[in-house]
Amino acid sequence: MSEEIKEPAEKGAEPAAETAEQAQPAEPAKPAEPAQAEPQHEHHAKHEKLKAELEKAKAEAADYKDKWMRSAAEFDNFRKRNEQTRRNAYLDGKADVLLKIFPVGDNLERALLTCDEQTKKGIELVLRSFKKLLEEEGIEEIDPKDEEFDPAFCEAIMSEPAAEGVEPGYVKEVFLKGYKRGDKVLRFAQVKVTT
Repeated sequence: MSEEIKEPAEKGAEPAAETAEQAQPAEPAKPAEPAQAEPQHEHHAKHEKLKAELEKAKAEAADYKDKWMRSAAEFDNFRKRNEQTRRNAYLDGKADVLLKIFPVGDNLERALLTCDEQTKKGIELVLRSFKKLLEEEGIEEIDPKDEEFDPAFCEAIMSEPAAEGVEPGYVKEVFLKGYKRGDKVLRFAQVKVTT
């Protein structure tokens, strides 16, 4: 009997050993919790890294947008300046041609003073065409007789003392009419001024 008792005791011991072996693998499972904490920490670090990259990309995008807007504005300014330069060059070229035509009008007006009636009609027709051409080009005469002298539009080539009751600084006589387009003087009027 004692043998029989030993056997079950040995048999009983085996299950106890198995339980101990089963209990041992359960203990290594506890260190698995810190392993789960690492992925969470890595996830947070990855999130921070992506967030930083996003902020960097946003800053670069804002920088590129700013540079693009500046370039677009610079190009627009360049285009406007270029357009204005071309326009001014065109108008200056026209003004140079017109400066050569002004004496033709002066001579026609002088001819009117000394010609006969038949010739006068022909000269008046030509003079009307001349004035129409100037009008179409937006050119105005500067004829400041009896007006206050304005050095912005007139050139005083003579002076005379003012008569009694007449204020000094007025245009007494116009020798040569001036011409202007808008505010730009193409030719100054040559005048006699009272002093």
